[in-house]
Amino acid sequence: MRKRVVVIVAVFAVALVAAAVPFLWQIGVFDSVRSDASPAALTGSPPASPRTTRLAAPPPAAPVKSLPLLHPEPVSINSSGFWSWALMDRTTGAITAASPNAAATNVTASMIKAWLAADFLRRSAEKGVTPKSSDMHELTIMIRDSDNNAASYFARLNGYTGSISRLKSMCGLTDSKAGVDWAHTLVSARDTVRMGACIGDGRAAGPKWTAWLLNEMRSVRGVGRFGIISALPADVASQTAIKNGWVVKNDDKWHINCMAIGPDWVLSVMTVYPSVKGMGQGIGICKSVAQQLMAR
Repeated sequence: MRKRVVVIVAVFAVALVAAAVPFLWQIGVFDSVRSDASPAALTGSPPASPRTTRLAAPPPAAPVKSLPLLHPEPVSINSSGFWSWALMDRTTGAITAASPNAAATNVTASMIKAWLAADFLRRSAEKGVTPKSSDMHELTIMIRDSDNNAASYFARLNGYTGSISRLKSMCGLTDSKAGVDWAHTLVSARDTVRMGACIGDGRAAGPKWTAWLLNEMRSVRGVGRFGIISALPADVASQTAIKNGWVVKNDDKWHINCMAIGPDWVLSVMTVYPSVKGMGQGIGICKSVAQQLMAR
């Protein structure tokens, strides 16, 4: 009898425990024996990546436009007589700085030879004519060595006054006009940079011959290689096309002009002063203007 009562009590106790365990688990009685690991860790699955906040990448910085090597700066020249200058930014086509008398004209002397070559070459290409080798030689010595006989030859072939009319209309000159011959063509400093830009961008000589002409102008040698080019760093000078003009006229004055076409600028300087001061004064003025306009 006692054995049966014990069995009944044991069965009742087991049933009571079985009924109580889910309730006790739910209310957290067994929390102290639970693992701190996440369910995923207990099952062997990789833990979930923690949520992170992604910051948006900053916008790219705006490109910084570098200044041309020559750009607007105050220019001061201690010289009697006439001098003027103008600077064009080739990236915009704007004349960014100029002396107050930049519209005043002076005879070009040999500086016009760059246009005479461009006009001849462009018109030859338009006609479908390849210049003779002898003509190409004459063009080379006209530009590199400033040969006057070659200049007279091409001025005649171009129809001199007609050539200057084409220069004015094609390159947008506003102050210039033909003179009694090619050497006495009248241009201003601001028209000179317009002419230089016209040569540099290919309008003057056309697509077929522009690179050739600019190379000849970079190869100017001898007495005609002076002024602006001598103020430039060697790496820039090698990329710069020039054509200068120099003459003592019947007025017993030097007329010295400089034109330089750089990678992203065109500079012109014009001077007139008594011949007793020598050619060196005009050369020095051209160089000094370039130095003063140089980016610091």
